[in-house]
Amino acid sequence: MRSCSPDNIVIKSPADRRSYRILHLPNGLTALLVHDPEIYPDGRESSDRDGSADDEMEEEDEECEEDDEEGEDGEDCDDGEEDEDEEEEGEPHESKKRKKDDLPTKKAAAAMCVGMGSFSDPPKAQGLAHFLEHMLFMGSLEFPDENEYDSYLSKHGGLSNAFTETEFTCYYFEVNREYLKGALQRFSQFFISPLVKAEAMEREVLAVDSEFNQVLQSDSCRLLQLHCHTAVPNHPFNRFYWGNKKSLVDAMESGVNLREEILQLYQQNYHGGVMKLVVIGGESLDILEDWVTELFSNVKSGHAVNSIYQKDLPIWKAGKLYRLEAVKDVHILELTWTLPCLHKEYLKKPEDYLSHLMGHEGKGSLLYFLKAKGWATALSAGVGDEGMRRSSIAYIFVMSIHLTDTGLDMLYEVVGVVYQYIKLLKQSTPQEWIFKELQDIANMEFRFSEELRQDEYASELAESLIFYSEEHVIYGEYAFEKWDPELIDYVLSFFSPENMRIDILSKSFDKQSQAIQHEPWFGSQYIEEDISQSLLKLWSNPPKIDPSLHLPSKNEFIACDFSLRNANTSKDLADGGRPKCIIDKPFIKLWYKIDSTFNVPRTNAYFLITLKDGYQTSKNSVLTELFMNLLKDELNDILYQAGVAKLETSLSIVADKLELKLYGFNDKLSNLLSKILSLCRSFSPKPDRFEVIKEDMERAFRNTNMKPLSHASYLRLQVLREIFWDIDDRLSCLTNLSLSDLLAFIPNLLSQLHIEGLCHGNLSEEEAITIANIFVNAFPVQPLPIELRHQGRVLCLPSGANLMRKVHVKNELEVNSVVELYFQIEQDIGKEATRLRAITDLFGSIIDEPYFNQLRTKEQLGYVVECGPRMTYRVVGFCFRVQSSEYSPLYLHERIIHFISGVQELLDGLDNESFENHRSGLIAEKLEKDPSLACETGNHWTQIVDKRYLFDMSKLEAEELKTIQKTDVIKWYNTYLRPPSSKCRQLAIHVWGCNTNLGEAQMPANFGQLIEDLASFKSSSDFYSFLC
Repeated sequence: MRSCSPDNIVIKSPADRRSYRILHLPNGLTALLVHDPEIYPDGRESSDRDGSADDEMEEEDEECEEDDEEGEDGEDCDDGEEDEDEEEEGEPHESKKRKKDDLPTKKAAAAMCVGMGSFSDPPKAQGLAHFLEHMLFMGSLEFPDENEYDSYLSKHGGLSNAFTETEFTCYYFEVNREYLKGALQRFSQFFISPLVKAEAMEREVLAVDSEFNQVLQSDSCRLLQLHCHTAVPNHPFNRFYWGNKKSLVDAMESGVNLREEILQLYQQNYHGGVMKLVVIGGESLDILEDWVTELFSNVKSGHAVNSIYQKDLPIWKAGKLYRLEAVKDVHILELTWTLPCLHKEYLKKPEDYLSHLMGHEGKGSLLYFLKAKGWATALSAGVGDEGMRRSSIAYIFVMSIHLTDTGLDMLYEVVGVVYQYIKLLKQSTPQEWIFKELQDIANMEFRFSEELRQDEYASELAESLIFYSEEHVIYGEYAFEKWDPELIDYVLSFFSPENMRIDILSKSFDKQSQAIQHEPWFGSQYIEEDISQSLLKLWSNPPKIDPSLHLPSKNEFIACDFSLRNANTSKDLADGGRPKCIIDKPFIKLWYKIDSTFNVPRTNAYFLITLKDGYQTSKNSVLTELFMNLLKDELNDILYQAGVAKLETSLSIVADKLELKLYGFNDKLSNLLSKILSLCRSFSPKPDRFEVIKEDMERAFRNTNMKPLSHASYLRLQVLREIFWDIDDRLSCLTNLSLSDLLAFIPNLLSQLHIEGLCHGNLSEEEAITIANIFVNAFPVQPLPIELRHQGRVLCLPSGANLMRKVHVKNELEVNSVVELYFQIEQDIGKEATRLRAITDLFGSIIDEPYFNQLRTKEQLGYVVECGPRMTYRVVGFCFRVQSSEYSPLYLHERIIHFISGVQELLDGLDNESFENHRSGLIAEKLEKDPSLACETGNHWTQIVDKRYLFDMSKLEAEELKTIQKTDVIKWYNTYLRPPSSKCRQLAIHVWGCNTNLGEAQMPANFGQLIEDLASFKSSSDFYSFLC
């Protein structure tokens, strides 16, 4: 018999309108059913439909949802025309009623966590659990087509993913609301009757290998694998969790029947007793219960399994220091302490109490002290969320310190200061007021939590079912319920030198040492050293504690006022209204929108501060960035405290603009902004900090373009943007800069400004105006005229252009190559712009899955196979790209072109029903409800940054999509993607990996003309007019 818990057992936020029910099936499977009323906001009950929508459900071609697009280039813009924007802001009593089909909706989703992960890998076939995760996607007895699951989701606005942790594996998806049951039918078979076909295994081994090759040059992954490699033999940590071709194929070559091993792993571990399922739908809980019972009752029965791993075994040899050669130019010191498993102490969270103090950045903290010494630039501390850090075996507490060159020289002194702080914590005894602060902040976060995407929420809940009691499946993550100073003292007792491992990840590595060893899977070089007994003794009991080290002061930014400002606002107006411009002056332009949708005491205040001559020359761009980084450094104490209280700040550079974002609980937002601007106005860089920040920037510049994918995007933008300062030139400028250069530059930089901002959320119009006045009072300067602001123009590729750039990877050990094929479409302006964007998006929706299926699943070119629209300073483009560790850019380019040439046949063969599925799915995506205030603000902010101001752009595109036919898509394809059309203009980027030969062969003529001299090419080119 199946059994259910009471529907009110799950503790949820007061603002959470969803209903929850926990279901236990006789086979041992636990399911959390979630009814989300916003999935069907018009209140329609879906009990009249079976929910399977097996492609025969023509009824609702209306709305559903999908989440974010791919926006990528970071600079997108739009036509700024507002004549299409018909919604009126005034007269709330005359607001137009929405048609039911125009109500914003949400997707449905599901996730399954299976309590088996990489700790279960057999030593003779390492990476097998991860490989099994891949194979479950490759067809089942009921749905034998390898592509059936992904194809079904793709046609119905969905997506899926999975990940393998050390002790569990999680699978999840989201889909348009009316197709939930059909998706569940396919999903359930993962756990009932996977085929695990031998021929699919041969191909999918390559996918696992490609996935591993993505991280082969990742310093953090190399360090994690060193932790595994140096764990004591036969410990569960002593594994290679990723798996690759070598680990899996070598197993076969040594006589292991990989298919038998994978089926055995599945049969032994995939049963109801270790499965946690979450289903989020708009249907009633009773219907969801019936579906889960029908579809998952055939999962093999089993019982819950307690941890089978011995917990008292040491993980690493004591008293060791490991020096690991870094790929990037970094000096990172990691101190690692092994703690007991604290899964059952989630109501007390002793590890979070300690990470709050040891990772603090305010006055008196470790980082504040190390920065004052010039030894460090950043520090983090705590137990990570990864399975190796938070397992049933142990919790692994890691302190990661980014050192300066001087800090690296003073390595042991840095460790000594850490132990001074630990001694301070032991002497101070646990402080209840600190725990109470953490409790207050967590309670605020829980009470006013912002929603996640549906698939993210489903996977998070499924994971929480593993770690928390059923009533705390939502609340457990936030709970600081029980003050237990003895437990904190007990956990603190593990922070001893004898229980510490030291790792130093640095480019400064003695390559001539006779002690060099090699980690076999990543090929990393490392040296193992003994820590002297005298140092261990000194650290065990430091003779003194520096007086500048002390506990943090009380946090002044914790919110107290949670009242909502929208009580007197028409909900229809607030929900459907756009941001309105409430200030439009030469110095500042401010947009404002009160929130009546999410009803949380949060505000997002975003500002673009245009600086004078900030991007005029390469040197100016470097000086502007240097100024910003020094300012952030000076502000860090204030910004960190506010961030702890969930009032976050980000400060970044966009060309000649400083982008300042404040977001979080609104109570203290104005206070924080006042402090930021007051300090900014009087700020003068100090010589010691100048040298440290300059060194840090030089390191960051040297590390730019180390990843081939980002390198390819960089090279494309370098061609397309009229002014684009090369990173090597900027590094040369930075190296030669002095403090006097910066001090002479700052007055001019701030002498004329222009500010454009958005205040969105829980604040009145008067409060928004007060925020604007803070800027006016802080900067009594002249407004910056339009003609003196940087104008980001985009190169107009010539008619019929077929161009190419090719480079070698920056990291000489990087095996991955990348090909990016970019087609420039049109400038995003004029009456046809909305239609152009809509057709471009629809084309991307139609070909995305076939492109992935052909080049990734079938041809196994590489792990990254993706395509989609690009928007660069409001010029529409479409991009295909592949990253591969196996094939050269020439071969990848040829296969992409081959696919593109076959799209005509694909489109011709697309029947009306399939086309309608794609179109209705995209309409649903366009009409999808923003899951959170932050997402809505982000969409509005994009419109402002792009100077498009089309705040209902997605709705307009959804309306346009209703009129688009397959012939329109075919015409778009033939116009922009097929030679010899004059409007087919393409730019190919080739990044050649270290195992390919850049000069290996002649470039085929159809691959395009090589751009030899970029400066000359750009000087003779035309550019689109400036829009944003």
